[in-house]
Amino acid sequence: MHWAAVGKLGLGARQARFGGSSVATAERMKEVADIICSFPHHLPCVVLSAMGKTTNLLLQAGDEALRTPAGNIANLAPLNAIKDLHRAAAEELGVDAETREEVEMLLTQLQQLLVGISIMQDLTPRAKDSLVSFGERLSTRLFAAYLNAQGVAARQYDAFDLGVITNDNFVNAEVNYELTLPAVRESLTFKPGQRRHLPIVTGFLGRGLQTGAITTLGRGGSDLTCTLLGGALGLPEVQVWKDVDGVLTADPRVVDSARPVSELTFEEATELAFFGATVLHPLAMQPAHECNVGVRVKNSYNRQAPGTLISEVRDMSTSLMTSIVMKSNVTLVDVVSTRMMGQFGFLAKVFKVFSDNKISVDVVATSEVSISLTLDPAKIWERDLIAEELEGLMQDFEGVAKAHYRRGMAIISLICNVQRTSQILERTFRVLNRENIRVQMMSQGASKTNIALIVEDSEAKHALRVLHDEFFGSGSS
Repeated sequence: MHWAAVGKLGLGARQARFGGSSVATAERMKEVADIICSFPHHLPCVVLSAMGKTTNLLLQAGDEALRTPAGNIANLAPLNAIKDLHRAAAEELGVDAETREEVEMLLTQLQQLLVGISIMQDLTPRAKDSLVSFGERLSTRLFAAYLNAQGVAARQYDAFDLGVITNDNFVNAEVNYELTLPAVRESLTFKPGQRRHLPIVTGFLGRGLQTGAITTLGRGGSDLTCTLLGGALGLPEVQVWKDVDGVLTADPRVVDSARPVSELTFEEATELAFFGATVLHPLAMQPAHECNVGVRVKNSYNRQAPGTLISEVRDMSTSLMTSIVMKSNVTLVDVVSTRMMGQFGFLAKVFKVFSDNKISVDVVATSEVSISLTLDPAKIWERDLIAEELEGLMQDFEGVAKAHYRRGMAIISLICNVQRTSQILERTFRVLNRENIRVQMMSQGASKTNIALIVEDSEAKHALRVLHDEFFGSGSS
């Protein structure tokens, strides 16, 4: 969930968002309501994710509907799990009859959509966005009703009705900021004499500019909704409530000793998100940066933890290493020119091949006649490229260069103070050499915060642990 202050904004006005794990059950919703009510003077606007694993269940239901006769859709296990979860939450939260009717209407619409998917034997990206939208539309209605039952004036809003406009790239739509920011500002600014209430807004959702259909901002897009609303309302800070104590020095699933980072810049947070950190949506920093809205990451399970503050600048004078992140399942491509040195337009031709194939490039290292780069096809394709597709990609370089690829690689990103690169690299390679971990490629590039190392995927977790111990262990300095 996220919240944003609305109306007449003071210096302390904030918005916050609470993720799915924070509102996984009715009991968690009550805890979140208590957190919100502890900020009565901030007039928050709340952005809410779907309850718990609802989004995963919706996607599972869509997949199963393709293999299920229309007459048997009502028996789908993930559909019934969704119904049971939200009906039980409505009961436990004591919501009013009108809201229960709304919930039942949405559940009926969801089942009808699944029947349509079964009959058509097709789950298009457009239908998928409509399908997963039910999670946020259900959770926000339940939560707003619960707050009203507790005496807190609240009103539910679907983000697309507030004016969140996107392109029509279903499943991973891009926000049209020029249209969205003024529309949201108008929708969430109280008019003179208007009775004040707490807006409860669906995260993750928008409306396509040309089609008018429901779109989604990609997994984790509720973070973007939060910063988008905060930017539209001119807030000094938004809060993103998760199930960890902030942004950490490494993935705690890999490194037991990972600890919270107190401060980050927007640039550091963006690099972390793009290269493996899962706490924040990578694009959430864009409206925050452009509108100068601070972002504070907090833990809804440990509200006393200070969290991580992300802002435009911070004091880097004593900073060496901020965080180390890992991205697995990466493909490394080496491209060597078949022409003479200094060939005009070589890089342009190389990148045109990737552009024509709609494949995203992550990390790049170049020399006079060669270029090495990593691919993250999942950004575009949402699946791995099969070997035949990669072989076809290599053939597209014929006449320009010789190309070959290696799968099973990983990117270790050192989010650090690159003004101290020499010191960082000396310690990094000393540790990796000691552990017999070979670096296949390295890139620093234009980034002022990130040094990327490419290693074998089989060695990546060990590399992450030993590097974290070097820079954050008890003996580090």
